[in-house]
Amino acid sequence: MASNSAIQPSELGFFTTLATAGSLSAAARDLGITTAAVSKRLGQMETRIGTPLVTRTTRRMSLTPEGEVLLEHARRILGELDDLEQLLTSARGRPSGLLRVNATLGFGRMHVAPVISEYSRMYPDVDVQLQLSADPPPLSEDAFDVCVRFGEPPDARIVARLLAPNRRLLCASPRYLREHGTPQTPGELPRHNCIGIRQGSDAYGVWRLAPVKGAKARTESVHVRGNLTTNDGEIAVNWALEGHGIVLRAEWDVERYLRSGRLVQVLPQYVTPEANIYAVYQQRHQLSSRIRLFVDFLAKKFSAFGRDAG
Repeated sequence: MASNSAIQPSELGFFTTLATAGSLSAAARDLGITTAAVSKRLGQMETRIGTPLVTRTTRRMSLTPEGEVLLEHARRILGELDDLEQLLTSARGRPSGLLRVNATLGFGRMHVAPVISEYSRMYPDVDVQLQLSADPPPLSEDAFDVCVRFGEPPDARIVARLLAPNRRLLCASPRYLREHGTPQTPGELPRHNCIGIRQGSDAYGVWRLAPVKGAKARTESVHVRGNLTTNDGEIAVNWALEGHGIVLRAEWDVERYLRSGRLVQVLPQYVTPEANIYAVYQQRHQLSSRIRLFVDFLAKKFSAFGRDAG
């Protein structure tokens, strides 16, 4: 009797596919069945469970509160089944299953995507999904297996593996400095054209700088302005390369231009707050070989970051 009302294991995968697809017709394409078959199977689930899981409209569907709860648990259970399979077959050393990775736009494009390319070649049985976003997703959401982010997250229940140190540097092109002079103290920055980047939760238009020497050195908060602002770091760096002004940007993004001389570090005797690079994942994912191997691989590839900076 109880088994008739229980959720069948196969339905977890079906419902996850349906919720991810966003419509009955899209789910039908993903599952290789008809839309009518998807609708019938969903109806049978809802009848057996005794509550609606999806609100259907002609063009799209949305999950009911009960559907949201089912989706959250289904994703976790399916992930744990994957992890269990990995543990039992770990001797073969062939991780498989789905790996969902999130990273910031510029860093993800420039550094995470090439690492995924190599990882995928080594472990072809893992399906990797990379999503780039301007801000890291909330840690409470279980939408990703690994997030590559700047700064250590405050949540102790989350595993944060330090991948590489990362400094933010003030830079400008030689042309700009020739035409406008090189600032010698943070107090001179407001007189310069400073390229603004509106990203994440950083206070826009405020640069925090502290002298390198002196343990008790006071951090100065400098209010800067300029005639160019963007939410894309790559564009901001290009504007600096074209001689428009001074930019505050992560070392990983400008290091190659500093080496070639196309950008020059400004106020090198001052440091900005750290924005170290972390791989962040839920504690329960520590058992998953595909996630553990990926984080190890990231750490190995990023270990050279900041070594030859100076």
